[in-house]
Amino acid sequence: MKIRTDILTALSLSALALPAATSARNAIVNDIAPYVYPANRPESAPEMKFMPDGLTYLAASPDYTRIVKYDVATGKEIETVFNSAKTREASINVFEDFSISPDGTKLLISLDRNMIYRRSYKAKYYVFEIKRNILKPLSKEHSYQQIPKFSPDCRSVAFVADNNIYIKKLDYDTEVAVTTNGVKNSIINGATDWTYEEEFTSVSTLAWAPDSETLSYVSFDETDVPLYNFALYQGTCNPMNQYALYPGDFSYKYPVAGERNSIVSLHSYDIETRKTKDITLTDANIEYIPRIDYASTPEQLLVTTLNRDQNRMEIYSVNPKSTVVKSLYVEESKEWISPLTYENLTITPKSVIINSSRSGYSHLYEYSLAGAQLRQITSGDYDVKECYGVDKLGSVYYQSTVSGPLNRVVSKIDVKGKVTDLSSTSMFATAQFTPGCESLILTESDINTPPSYKLLNNTGKKIRDLGNNSDYRSRYANLPEKKFVTANSDGNLLNGYLILPPGFKETQKYPVIMWQYSGPGSQEVLNRWALDWGYYAAREGYIVACFDGRGTGSRGREFETCVYRNLGYYETIDQINVAKYMASLPYVNPERIGICGWSYGGYETLMAISVPGNPYKAAVAIAPVTDWRYYDTVYAERYMLTPRANEDGYNASAPLLKTRNVDCDLLIMCGTADDNVHIANTMEYVSHLQADGVLCDMLMFPNMNHSINGCDARAVVYGKMVDYFKKNL
Repeated sequence: MKIRTDILTALSLSALALPAATSARNAIVNDIAPYVYPANRPESAPEMKFMPDGLTYLAASPDYTRIVKYDVATGKEIETVFNSAKTREASINVFEDFSISPDGTKLLISLDRNMIYRRSYKAKYYVFEIKRNILKPLSKEHSYQQIPKFSPDCRSVAFVADNNIYIKKLDYDTEVAVTTNGVKNSIINGATDWTYEEEFTSVSTLAWAPDSETLSYVSFDETDVPLYNFALYQGTCNPMNQYALYPGDFSYKYPVAGERNSIVSLHSYDIETRKTKDITLTDANIEYIPRIDYASTPEQLLVTTLNRDQNRMEIYSVNPKSTVVKSLYVEESKEWISPLTYENLTITPKSVIINSSRSGYSHLYEYSLAGAQLRQITSGDYDVKECYGVDKLGSVYYQSTVSGPLNRVVSKIDVKGKVTDLSSTSMFATAQFTPGCESLILTESDINTPPSYKLLNNTGKKIRDLGNNSDYRSRYANLPEKKFVTANSDGNLLNGYLILPPGFKETQKYPVIMWQYSGPGSQEVLNRWALDWGYYAAREGYIVACFDGRGTGSRGREFETCVYRNLGYYETIDQINVAKYMASLPYVNPERIGICGWSYGGYETLMAISVPGNPYKAAVAIAPVTDWRYYDTVYAERYMLTPRANEDGYNASAPLLKTRNVDCDLLIMCGTADDNVHIANTMEYVSHLQADGVLCDMLMFPNMNHSINGCDARAVVYGKMVDYFKKNL
């Protein structure tokens, strides 16, 4: 096969572009835009922020100048609770978001949001007292704040600013510093470091005691965590003019596999005495504290911990006043503790519900607050994906794969074990419940049906329809056909889907683009609506195929954990086997098969094309990991342990060490400001390619992060990918 020997580096989306090239680029962007831009997605469920009574909800006006209260059952407007033009004391023009205090008497209103990383942001917050129509800045000392949280009695708000914790006492309009040692890239109080945000999906460790007299939190000492830097340029997408002549620099703490993590410590602050107690946990092997939660009393703080290998989770019961620590729950695994176990804890007044996969599938177990198992709530050969909550009668509401790994079913189970499905069992369903689980917004879609929304009570009875995207359905009624298929790989039946070109005929031969993600616990093949670039590629005459191989989720613990200590091995076998299966089909041209993916999917793309004799003629890898030694500790070590403990595994799983086997046309795309999968992955990989005499095409997106989004960049990514396959497949 032909090997590309030129490197195309696009330092700007428009740099060096001739008029004809610019015209071609614009044509690609315009053609693919309807498939990848949010403006062309179906309408989402109506915004409904439920009040504590569960009978009413608040929603912002379309222009975000008012907040209106509505009746849940009828949807009728009750009153305007906030009008930016009529507030007393402070005033704002428009806002971006709001949250409701636990008693429903106050609002936290935010504007001017500035993203920090994927989930974290700082914003300007205001406290609004509904009855008195008074609006005040949350802080007079700090222009921007993070993660504000009302106390249970709604008389105070805790927040973080510049890595320190503060408490705003609303009765007195005063601000108290809980910590003073916060320093960028050194000490973080209350908020989380980069790895916790990315891998534990956590941005806050602030926890108020139920009596509002104690604030507990975790501090991160990242002083000894290695510093990572990447360059910033002026650019043309949201230009940073301060870097017009000399590039800038962004520095943050990012521990790669085997390096030092932040040292975490647990603390409790007494509101009355203004004194902080340091709490020492008993196990010296504790590396991570993914979450802290108060139980129903101020004397019991539940602290969830993991060891560095993430194969032992322990929940401690801590008395913040006496600092007495007791072990409440321990779970161990031969591989890794599923993130579902610690991300999806549900605290009830008398118990804690844990989602454990110790039976081979993820199921719900209820434990007393003394640590005794009360019952196994769910069971069977399926996974519980989320626990939504518990109502006053003890019924538990959850989402599961009970009707198969491609579907999601929303159900309730009462204290006697009777299960009632609240959604269809043949679709993909999600739910948003009122605080007491009295009612819910149910969202349902399937592979060929855009989402519809209903308001139900907790018995499943429909209260009213909230929308079914009827206009959207009409607009996209004639999309290329998408259907589910299966393929065998080493005796494992893998789920997949195909998107077929318009006018598809089995007597013709079509080129195939294989898309995949392949990461542990992930799923691409799902029975839900997803309008994406694949339909555009099918319209251009390609069959788009996607298969979830071994290691992916919702097929049970054994199917997922077979990749332990050996990432990329079974995934690659499966992707090559399904590509060979596709090549055997009478309507596929076996000489025109390509593979592509983003992030882990980009990594797997590089792994697959590194196997001698693979069936791929062309490949596109977007933001790929090229050696797990370059990725963060939490993710890499969860599946691979440290490089010292698993050197052979790291070597075998590194595309970086397999470049001499690459024998197809290859395009790599990445953002230069990717804080997640650093551009060093691509640079080192390309360096190894060059050393082996195997070069590739590249497209870089200045100042773009891992999502490569904004200023038409997303359309350029997918458009360039399809265009690359047109030219090389």
